[in-house]
Amino acid sequence: MSLGALEKRLGYTFGDQELLRRAMCHRSWVAESTDSYSNERLEFLGDAVLGWVIADLVFDRYADLAEGALTDLRKSVVNANALAEVAAEIHIGDHLLLGRGEDAANGREKVSILSDAMEAVLGAVYIDGGPTAVFNLIERLFVQRLENAIGMLDRLDYKSALQEILAQHTRPTPDYVVRSTGPDHDKTFFAKVLVAKQLLGEGQGRSKKAAEQAAAGAAFSALTDD
Repeated sequence: MSLGALEKRLGYTFGDQELLRRAMCHRSWVAESTDSYSNERLEFLGDAVLGWVIADLVFDRYADLAEGALTDLRKSVVNANALAEVAAEIHIGDHLLLGRGEDAANGREKVSILSDAMEAVLGAVYIDGGPTAVFNLIERLFVQRLENAIGMLDRLDYKSALQEILAQHTRPTPDYVVRSTGPDHDKTFFAKVLVAKQLLGEGQGRSKKAAEQAAAGAAFSALTDD
């Protein structure tokens, strides 16, 4: 599998391209192949690296923001949906190594798989090129998202924003229905938000709270775009 095209879209050339290949290895692939390692360890590292870099960026760039706003700004990009969007933009899905069943189930488009792979890539860059290389990559991929989020800080708590807009239109308070899949240490949560039993939005995340926020965000966007 050639990963040169992905390296070009990343703007980073690996000294050890096997690290990038490992970042593409989903556990479903490992279960059906001779590969011994999935991307999960790289994902663990990438998650920590991403949190560090984004915290550094928002602290340095937005000196006038209070701690609570800095936290909200960080959360706006350090979440599964944002990571999956970035992964889709650089076509990570085209390069994923998936088991046959996962591939047939549109695994290349799943938020959880794309976000995990994006974190694994960041972990791989950190190992291959060090802190400066991964800092520069994250800054390049995520800084515009931070800029876009600045004007929406009052809306990052979508559950509160949704409740307010519903109240303005004298509509009932929303109800959230949440389910989860996966083992206890690696759950993905899926949420639906309903108003008077009408489905307004759906979302997913690595926690119940994140999934509800994603669903509320989808509902908020649907109501405000009308």
